[in-house]
Amino acid sequence: MTETETQSQQQGELQKKLWAIANDLRGNMDASEFRNYILGLIFFRFLSDRVLNYVNELLENDDETFEEIYADPDAQSELRDDVTKTLGFFIEPDKLFSHLIELIQAGNFDTEKLQTAINSVQNSTIGESSEADFKGLFEDMDLSSTRLGNSVAKRSELIAKVMLNLNDIPFSNKEMEIDVLGDAYEYLIGQFAASAGKKAGEFYTPQQVSKLLSRLVTLDRDEVQKVYDPAMGSGSLLLRVGDYTKVAEYYGQELNRTTYNLARMNMLMHGVSYDRFDMRQGDTLEEDFFDSAQFDAVVANPPYSANWNPDGKLDDERFRKYGKTAPKSKADFAFVQHMLYHLKADGTMAVVLPHGVLFRGAAEGKIRQYMIEHDNVLDAVIGLPANLFYGTSIPTVVLVFKKSRPNSDIFFIDASSDFEKGKNQNNLTDAHLDRIVATYQKREDVEKYAHKAEKAEIEENEYNLNIPRYVDTFEEEPPVDIDKLSHDMQETDVQIAQLESEIGNMLDELVGTTPDAQAQLTQLKELFRK
Repeated sequence: MTETETQSQQQGELQKKLWAIANDLRGNMDASEFRNYILGLIFFRFLSDRVLNYVNELLENDDETFEEIYADPDAQSELRDDVTKTLGFFIEPDKLFSHLIELIQAGNFDTEKLQTAINSVQNSTIGESSEADFKGLFEDMDLSSTRLGNSVAKRSELIAKVMLNLNDIPFSNKEMEIDVLGDAYEYLIGQFAASAGKKAGEFYTPQQVSKLLSRLVTLDRDEVQKVYDPAMGSGSLLLRVGDYTKVAEYYGQELNRTTYNLARMNMLMHGVSYDRFDMRQGDTLEEDFFDSAQFDAVVANPPYSANWNPDGKLDDERFRKYGKTAPKSKADFAFVQHMLYHLKADGTMAVVLPHGVLFRGAAEGKIRQYMIEHDNVLDAVIGLPANLFYGTSIPTVVLVFKKSRPNSDIFFIDASSDFEKGKNQNNLTDAHLDRIVATYQKREDVEKYAHKAEKAEIEENEYNLNIPRYVDTFEEEPPVDIDKLSHDMQETDVQIAQLESEIGNMLDELVGTTPDAQAQLTQLKELFRK
């Protein structure tokens, strides 16, 4: 077994153990609700390990332990300042995850002690540059909820079981080059999404779709200074961009408070320092926290055809030049307009949307035409298979935008038939992604798969971008052999006649045992011969 295969196997075992813990211990609690507890506890252990590891490195050549040096009033303040300045937060020795495990093993633990330890993390950031990035991170982990148990003792017992199980899993493995804990965290988010039904779309983009968007915006880029997602969910799509190129800074906005907290945790769990991301909570279309900021790469999987308030938006710089706003019941183009406003002149943007954005008329048709005719920013239209996303089975489309394009054509790819059938969702394989990306880069026609449409062709279609207008995937039916069909029908008639004769003979042999039975049998024979 190769080193890569060994790492993959170890990673898979870790992920299965984590999901087993989540499944076995949540009891009657909804999976999406229990998510807040297990992910929060994993995150707290991660923060505790970071503090402990950093302090141990500082004390590498010192005989004193963390507890001993922290007990010295003179050294305590200096150590606390050092750790907080470097990590952005601090946890005292008696509030570390490892210390709470000792309390559990000694029978001296309750959820109130855990709550105090968690509160200490946020309190340590007050007045620091990291304060906003840690504020409210644990607010969704309600340790007083009766869903955990009807008493402090019951709640403490359940949480202690989760913590002991998490403590038995080696999150740190120096022999493994993969991001063990970050990948495990990502896996759990995906598993909870799979269990959350329609709600899953609010916080998770399937990994393969994230890979596709990330690859598209990072082609030929060794580094991206700033990447932005205006509907970031759990932050998975933003992080995926960092898998394909070096990213200096991450930016995102999310409406849902719980998901916003999850995204910040996800960033930190993947080793992105608090000073390398800026994330805000709020309605992107109503309150643009990043104002006139420009980004090298923009990615998003916004809520499909969401309601929004277009009133007064033509006074907003993001929407003004188009002369039209997206309809109240379909905010798809509002997100596109917002994203384009924040895209740098040499940047690339990729967004997943429902197919309706390609052909719907009225205001959306006018906006689409303006983007193509005046701005010349739409670079590619990529049709994806149906049933890829949690919570919806509709097929979707990826739109790729670039500013300052030297060409005016639009490249169409119909990848709707390229998928691997899954139990609940269809899947894109790496081979499917490679084909899409390679075809996009070559920008050459591929029969029944891709077509480069010149601007004149787009105009001829009245700016309707429905993919079948440009990529003909029609498969002709094989010609029918009339003579063979006639022969087969004659043979079938002969077989039917033979069967009818055999059934008639069997009926003739039947005799009723009573007058009523004989009368019914006679009637049946007459009906059959008709």
